[in-house]
Amino acid sequence: MTAPHIPVLLDEAIAALAVVPGALIVDATFGAGGYTRRLLEAGATVHAFDRDPDAIDAARRNPGIWPETGENPPRLVLHPRRFSEMVAALADMGIVRVDGIVMDIGVSSMQLDQPERGFAFASDGPLDMRMAQDGPTAADFVNEAAESDIADVLFRYGEERQSRRVARHIVAARPLTTTGALAGVIRKALGHRPGAPKDPATRSFQAIRIHVNAELEELEQALAAAELLLRSGGRLAAVSFHSLEDRIVKQFLREASGASAATASRHLPEMPREEPVTFAAVSRAIRPSEAEIARNPRSRSATLRFATRTDAPSRRRLAA
Repeated sequence: MTAPHIPVLLDEAIAALAVVPGALIVDATFGAGGYTRRLLEAGATVHAFDRDPDAIDAARRNPGIWPETGENPPRLVLHPRRFSEMVAALADMGIVRVDGIVMDIGVSSMQLDQPERGFAFASDGPLDMRMAQDGPTAADFVNEAAESDIADVLFRYGEERQSRRVARHIVAARPLTTTGALAGVIRKALGHRPGAPKDPATRSFQAIRIHVNAELEELEQALAAAELLLRSGGRLAAVSFHSLEDRIVKQFLREASGASAATASRHLPEMPREEPVTFAAVSRAIRPSEAEIARNPRSRSATLRFATRTDAPSRRRLAA
């Protein structure tokens, strides 16, 4: 029996969106639908995206659990697509502007809790890690990539300081086909002390997962998509779970709000602004309360940032 999925910073994210009845909201990372359920209860119409077919199938098999979705037209529209594709998906339905977008970035609890998906090492399973369940697997990467490429991925996406040592052990142990086998190799490379607060395989598993799913590139494209889709006054709310994700969200909002230019030295001549200010009222970093962390320990690393779209034109177009 797996643990139920508990949406993180739910009250704070919904409040950040300032939802009113009739609002058109995108839930860019549907998962188990925690944010979507609350948005529907607030009277919004929700377009929900998830690249994981299991998440979409589960929602379609249980239509009765969603509030008032029998309306015509329905107030819940499911999109089995990546959130980086939301501009094209909504354009196909004649939608060019929305009132709010919420993103709960990264791997979901359901994916972590299913050993057969290969995301975690708590239970042994096939070395997969694919969110969309298509394309190369984690096993393909660790068994076929050059040692230097593996080391680069572990360092860049897992911030693993001993990435070269871990990569060398991985290559020496190939072929690797299960999460347990990979975790064992990483622990041996780094030295595993039973009872240590953090398993040494954690950083490498994060790195490989991010690489296999191109998660950071997807996030950058999704933020650009949000800038294109949001109407003037629309809200963006993004919940991240590790520093790499949060850094991308924070930098995007700093640049979009003109904060990067504002930090230039006062001793330098003022330069003309090259890009429009597309977001304002950028929030500080919001983190879970101690009470939420006690209820849901997985929320400990979460960070919410939100901002309001201005009426300025978008700074960029999506890559084709």
